[in-house]
Amino acid sequence: MLSRLPPLASWTSAFIAALVGFGGTVALIVRAMQAMGADAGQVGSAVTALCLGIAVAGAVLSVWMRMPVVLAWSTPGAALLAASNGVVAWPVAVGAFLAAAAMMCVLALVPALGRLAERIPASVASAMLAGVLLPFCLELFRTLENDALLVCVLLAVFVIARARVPLYALLLVLLAGFAVLALREDVAGLGTGPLIGGMERAAPVFDLRSVVSVGVPLFLVTLVSQNLPGLVVLRSAGYAPKPRPLLLGTGLASLLLAPFGAHGINLAAITAAICTGSDAHPDAAGRWVVGLIYAGFYLALALFSAPLVLFFLAMPHAAIAALTGVALVAPLTSAVEAMLVEKTERDAAILTFAATASGVSLMGIGSAFWGLLAGFAALAAKAVFAPKV
Repeated sequence: MLSRLPPLASWTSAFIAALVGFGGTVALIVRAMQAMGADAGQVGSAVTALCLGIAVAGAVLSVWMRMPVVLAWSTPGAALLAASNGVVAWPVAVGAFLAAAAMMCVLALVPALGRLAERIPASVASAMLAGVLLPFCLELFRTLENDALLVCVLLAVFVIARARVPLYALLLVLLAGFAVLALREDVAGLGTGPLIGGMERAAPVFDLRSVVSVGVPLFLVTLVSQNLPGLVVLRSAGYAPKPRPLLLGTGLASLLLAPFGAHGINLAAITAAICTGSDAHPDAAGRWVVGLIYAGFYLALALFSAPLVLFFLAMPHAAIAALTGVALVAPLTSAVEAMLVEKTERDAAILTFAATASGVSLMGIGSAFWGLLAGFAALAAKAVFAPKV
């Protein structure tokens, strides 16, 4: 029980984190679900399920572990799905979501697998992520041909905001995009819809090729780009989190909500930094309440997600492409930087990056898998044939 109300800083930190986390990448979530064959109702269900999972799992873990456990949806995973370009149907996509969630649960339950996961070369995993993100950033500039004004406004706001207030850059970009669209009356056919978010259950279809091309990369990119950095953020804030309950908790949340469209619920990194420091709460032992407040805001977003999703669905395709591209510039920068840190692994990283970014599909399996295969094969070949010193 709380002896007194949390300080105002706890409420503002949690509110800003939720607003940045949701507003900065919700356009990408909408695009990803559409790429996987979801209709308007299924897109709304996916966003509602993701927000609900973030809220409930985050609240339970924060109270149980007595630390601010801040969760998010898998942004790199959403980019991976959006890059699929509709090669799978929605029930098959749900099957891949379930497979990825099950892999995360198994990883948490088997210590040997956890130790093996920690040895996954960050260069190869980051290169795969960079290859997934690159086409979206390129499409941002291709959108200049159709809507130069919107792209220029978004880029100007992004560059200036990143220089002055980097934490709020994506939120300001989103607001600038809304302003341009509203002034031009470009959001057509908005119509009416439910005010409360709802969830539609889909019967999953398990397809081995889709599990390999979507489920496995989704699991890996969520683990390496979200969960592991999220653990680092908590440790940097002075906590000693046990990975097993966090990975298992988020994995179970993803597993339960995957039939409703939740592609991945995981530890947050950037937004978690807002809620885990002394600025959010002066007492580290009582800072878990910030995670609880953050969960409350996401519960509100789950309740009122339907009109927000309808708004994004009514946007022109060029606007969604531009907002998505801008939102992924910073993650692309981080991924490229990480893939080139280890000089001895750069060849493998570049091969992974090039194969993934190419969009090649062989035997019905997407480029993310082939990129990983190319990178791991290059590392193995180097280990075997490199001169022994």
